[in-house]
Amino acid sequence: METLSFGRLSDGRRAGLYILRNSRGMTVSLTDYGASIVSIFVPDRMGALKDVVLGHDDVSGYENGHGSIGAVVGRVANRIGGGSFTLDGRTFELTVNNGPNTLHGGCDPYSKRLWDVRIPFGQVSSRDVMGASAPESISDGVSSLARYNVSNKTVTFTLDSPDGDQGFPGAVHVEVTYTLTDDNELHIDYAAESASDTPLNLTNHSYFNMDGHNSGSVLDQVVQIHSGTFTASDDDLLPTGELRDVTGTPMDFRIPKALGRDIDADYDALKAGGGYDHNYVTPAVAQGYCETATLYSRVTGIRMDVLTDMPGVQLYTANGMEGETGKDGAVYGPRSGVCFETQFWPDSVNHEDFPGGFIRAGEKFTSRTTYRFSS
Repeated sequence: METLSFGRLSDGRRAGLYILRNSRGMTVSLTDYGASIVSIFVPDRMGALKDVVLGHDDVSGYENGHGSIGAVVGRVANRIGGGSFTLDGRTFELTVNNGPNTLHGGCDPYSKRLWDVRIPFGQVSSRDVMGASAPESISDGVSSLARYNVSNKTVTFTLDSPDGDQGFPGAVHVEVTYTLTDDNELHIDYAAESASDTPLNLTNHSYFNMDGHNSGSVLDQVVQIHSGTFTASDDDLLPTGELRDVTGTPMDFRIPKALGRDIDADYDALKAGGGYDHNYVTPAVAQGYCETATLYSRVTGIRMDVLTDMPGVQLYTANGMEGETGKDGAVYGPRSGVCFETQFWPDSVNHEDFPGGFIRAGEKFTSRTTYRFSS
């Protein structure tokens, strides 16, 4: 693994960049700001490397940017209706940032925090890793890299979220571990423990584009989702409680199809979301960890399979992204990437019949999501 500076935040703190490589040429870059995926370089069908995730050149882009690009979001991903929930007879009021609702943790999300870092030889903080002589940005060159010669391609980001954080009860310790394998798999392992009962729903919010991050629209890329059901939602994209059959609707991805084929169809769910922004019920509900979705580019030949043990995957086509300045001078707009956010179902804290969404005091939560690449 290699580490280097990723620049400074507005308050002067340094952020780090952590680079994992495997024997097949795949490279994953991560930052401790938001525990975010910055880049994923994978070989296309001709062997040329393509960066297939949207991102920023340095930490200031993430600090000032929008859309939770590449980040881990929490304490509760997705929407909480009315910015409140009731637990053990007590109502908790949260910060709201999506109309009257709480989205991805509210006004102080995990995606906008500098996490601590643990690499295989021990626990370190981001400031310990980046000494005074570290380069200021990735552009300062590989000659300035601080190299850590460890055999496994793993880095863990940790965050301590205190009682009352974002309005949620309970002090929570969160760990997110990224592991790159020689089979071109990127595992994301989530772990958390709480001092008291609390909602918890963690996910990664990467935007994928198998043509390359700076190639424009993803609508010609082919998607398959192994699900016959999605959680129907209202005009605020909050679940109504209905589990709707996708048969005969533009929501059906059981047979692979171009993402853009039906995205502008005259269908209530798509009109409310301005495109796809919907939670599909995954086969993991019955099977446990398994393949859930696939994204494929006919241009590059790159395929990504999504595997998870979570009961839901939110398909989001970057409908709200507008003029976001990204890596290498790219400008990201609507539908320039697609998210596969593996998670508990939206607003599960307010639906007793929805699976998960809470952890109990002293209970250890674990989950795995994998992005597997081939060409």
